[in-house]
Amino acid sequence: MQHYSGFGLVKHALSHHENWQRQWRNPTPKKEYDVIIVGGGGHGLATAYYLAKVHGITNVAVIEKGWLGGGNTARNTTIVRSNYLWDESAALYEHSMKLWEGLSQDLNYNVMFSQRGVLNLGHTLQDMRDIQRRVNANRLNGIDGEVLDTKGVQDIVPIMDCSKNARYPVMGASWQPRAGVARHDAVAWGYARGADARGVDILQQTEVTGFKIHDGRVVGVHTNRGDIGAKTVGCVASGNSGVLAKMAGFKLPIESHPLQALVSEPLKPVLDTVVMSNHVHGYISQSDKGDLVIGAGIDGYVGYGQRGSYATVEHTLQAIVEMFPIFSRVRMNRQWGGIVDTCPDACPILSATPVKGLFFNCGWGTGGFKATPGSGHIFAATLAKGKAHPLAAPFSIDRFHTGALVDEHGAAGVAH
Repeated sequence: MQHYSGFGLVKHALSHHENWQRQWRNPTPKKEYDVIIVGGGGHGLATAYYLAKVHGITNVAVIEKGWLGGGNTARNTTIVRSNYLWDESAALYEHSMKLWEGLSQDLNYNVMFSQRGVLNLGHTLQDMRDIQRRVNANRLNGIDGEVLDTKGVQDIVPIMDCSKNARYPVMGASWQPRAGVARHDAVAWGYARGADARGVDILQQTEVTGFKIHDGRVVGVHTNRGDIGAKTVGCVASGNSGVLAKMAGFKLPIESHPLQALVSEPLKPVLDTVVMSNHVHGYISQSDKGDLVIGAGIDGYVGYGQRGSYATVEHTLQAIVEMFPIFSRVRMNRQWGGIVDTCPDACPILSATPVKGLFFNCGWGTGGFKATPGSGHIFAATLAKGKAHPLAAPFSIDRFHTGALVDEHGAAGVAH
């Protein structure tokens, strides 16, 4: 172990880390790449990482108009679970869950994935019927899940009000023990470092202003730093996906809404799992730092503001205090909002588009963070082979013409 003198400690304290090795380069854009990824969030960085690692495609640029992880990657509540109802989405999220379980080792970067379990509460008989149906479907798909009664919930979370006097009495819950939380920033940084180490160029402060299209095929993008060529372009820009699609000359069936969350002052450990309630419309977990991380559903209006409305904040905190009277005097430290793009069936789009060589990965709504590894893995395969990965096939844009929707509103109705 290296020991520092008092002088050495002072020297390093005043160095501002100038001599620390950077985690990724800041390269000058090339004139052309094999693949361009538009969007430097978790999904885009994961796509680039798996393109390089799994498919050997390293002449790749990730183009980000701001800084890495400045969008929804750092503006969510970090919940990871895979207990979705329908086979298609359950397979997608379970694929992601299995990647989460080995992600820190794969990236050699601690993403702080903590499998502390997730409770989805039931407050009515219909809630409990839906929970039983979903847990049974999960188990048929090899996904862990249990149906708990009131006592089972109280045993896991003794500080929650499970009395019959509550306005929305807790009748039970679904319980996925393998679910949990992760550190959102670390996920972006780990994928960025891994992609960069394999030769991927990460271009920050580079905004895509249009697409170069000839004879119905994409041949590159226009940016504020000049034109960049590529015959394969994947757009992973979350709430701005509709804007990019319009630049390419088509319309996506998505709406962009603000999604808010709050963080409290730090407390001693009192909550060691994640609690969610669609009915009361709030969810909560406690971070490793002690903050209470709180959120609910999207704001009702369409918009691109990363803030949201006070009314939604007030409604969310009412829901949390309803379930946890113990938190009624806890002070909130900060609030933020992300921009989520929601599809009519609460499922994503992983698809080719009317423009050849142009693919979109979007529409994750409130469930994007938990899908980060699986989304990147599947989208990378789709871009590398020019056709949909089998797990991506049900999430084609074509489903909005054929009517083969994958309706996950029951499992994705609350921001999580």
